[in-house]
Amino acid sequence: MIIVGQTLVSEDIADVRFACDCASCLGSCCVEGDAGAPLLESEIEELKNNISEIIPYMRPEGIEVINNIGVYESDLEGVKGTPLVNKKECAFVVFRGKMATCAIEKAWEQKKIKFQKPISCHLYPIRIIDYTDFDAVNYHKWDICKKALINGRENNIHLFEFLKNPLIRKYGEDWYNELCLIVDYMKTQKSKH
Repeated sequence: MIIVGQTLVSEDIADVRFACDCASCLGSCCVEGDAGAPLLESEIEELKNNISEIIPYMRPEGIEVINNIGVYESDLEGVKGTPLVNKKECAFVVFRGKMATCAIEKAWEQKKIKFQKPISCHLYPIRIIDYTDFDAVNYHKWDICKKALINGRENNIHLFEFLKNPLIRKYGEDWYNELCLIVDYMKTQKSKH
């Protein structure tokens, strides 16, 4: 583990080469799985406050789910996440051809809202577990990301480099720069052995 500020970062985040290849996976992480994207309380408020600006970018099925249950639902463990359409895809998913994209991000791109999308989506495949005194920052391995691993290896892009912007969004530039320094130091130590 790598200690950066109040976080414990899995070494996988420094070692794994990863770069999304959306042309291959078609945004599968937005439509696969058994729960929606995890949401922070502040994000639930953002969604509630901005839903009228997001709805014009949504599909009718997603709008129906939002109208029926709201902008989030809780799983069996009480974790709040985006609601699902047909117990499968995120209610905020829209399709451009076969490519899954995000209505929240569309509204943000059009400058209708200031909230880009849930940080859990922006950081994927990094998952954060919030403990009382620290965050555990881990790499979530999922077979739908096989092409991203190949793409990352072919282009020599590490996971923490690929996710630079969302990591800075979550923890700040100083945190990210410290992570980079630690990773560089670890690389030099490994090369000496």
